[in-house]
Amino acid sequence: MASRADNIASNLSLENFSKATELKSRIWFTVGALIVFRFLSFVPLPGVNPKVLEQLYANTKGGILDIFNTFSGGSLERMSLIALGVMPYITASIVVQLAASLHPALAALKKEGESGRQKLNQYTRYGAVLLTAIQGYAIATGLEAYGASAGMQAVVIPGMMFRICAVISLIGGTMFLLWLGEQITSRGIGNGTSLIIMAGIVAQMPQFFVQLFEGGRSGQTNGFVIFGMVALVVGMILFISHMERATRRLLIQYPKRATQNGMMQADRSHLPLKINTAGVIPPIFASSLLLLPLTITQFAGKSVNQDTTWGQVILWLNMHLGHGKPAYMALYAIGIVFFCFFYTAIVFNPEETADNLKRNGGFIPGIRPGKNTSNYLDYVLTRITVLGAAYITIVCVVPEFFMEQTGLRLVVAGGTSLLIVVNVTVDTITQIQSHLLAHQYGDLIKKAKLKGRMR
Repeated sequence: MASRADNIASNLSLENFSKATELKSRIWFTVGALIVFRFLSFVPLPGVNPKVLEQLYANTKGGILDIFNTFSGGSLERMSLIALGVMPYITASIVVQLAASLHPALAALKKEGESGRQKLNQYTRYGAVLLTAIQGYAIATGLEAYGASAGMQAVVIPGMMFRICAVISLIGGTMFLLWLGEQITSRGIGNGTSLIIMAGIVAQMPQFFVQLFEGGRSGQTNGFVIFGMVALVVGMILFISHMERATRRLLIQYPKRATQNGMMQADRSHLPLKINTAGVIPPIFASSLLLLPLTITQFAGKSVNQDTTWGQVILWLNMHLGHGKPAYMALYAIGIVFFCFFYTAIVFNPEETADNLKRNGGFIPGIRPGKNTSNYLDYVLTRITVLGAAYITIVCVVPEFFMEQTGLRLVVAGGTSLLIVVNVTVDTITQIQSHLLAHQYGDLIKKAKLKGRMR
């Protein structure tokens, strides 16, 4: 049954939107910041040859670079100032979350409230700078070495000065994106970092549809394949939208309290447990770990003798760990399931939740507070995580299987990209509805005050 807030949200009209001046300014600020992000994706690193880079990237398609290029809106393919995007920050935040769950000192910081959260954010930024420097230096040296092995000069003047300049430029680009994301979060609408990733994926979608329909026009792609691809994308979006809002609501009972009328009334609330507690982290981790060996072998393949044992290993990896291969599909599904349970255990602590309920006087009917509540929460969370893992596995594996059968290699239509786009869109729309709801309540309060004065 829909709540009263849901009923009010469903009655929100465009007339209320036109009156919400603060919301409009926030939306315009967000749009402007995303436009700046798109402009930066076309500013190349100093000292590189864009035409040679395009040829080098075409030779390394199918690896982990495709994922990073999609999340950065094509910036990696053009080797722009923001080629690494916000992925170093995402990686650093995941590492800090893992460390906060395992290290006692960081776990104590996590419990300190706002001050502890700020310190953890500071550590995350330091980690992002370190990762960006390491990845930037690897990219700079890789461009020099791989371009030379392929008989092309991707770097105009190779050497240590180019590497230092590339590292500084990439660190500046990534830090600027983080600052831009924070500005969107505070002065715009939605989560800034997530919106930047989503904008990069959405920016690739016109190219996806152009390639798809161009293949149909030239006769390379069957019309039924095009229809099936479009139907699959639409169906996946609807399925993800439904599943991402699915929750298991646990009834929480609070002790009876005296009201203003002297009546004793018991408060009730619900603890929502999402079916997909881990979000989009499992498919990103699983695909990154699987495609990393493939990317390394692609870079090393031209300089290794295929008659040697190492050459045979490279050939085997390229043959069996490519997109759509049976071994890749099986390991991908296993990796998604593993990271679903692993990351869910990190982001949701049943013992901490049970202690908070006990401290506030809340309890689950029929379950004793404390250890029994913790065991019950773990019991319920484990079973709904099974559904969540199955749902993410279906969303990520089915498009891979379809693209392998049809010969289409379109990362934008993959399950990970669709998960990110739908999740961020739903979250942003929810925040817009919250702003409109607050504005509508504000109008009602003003009208009530005017009526009170008239009386």
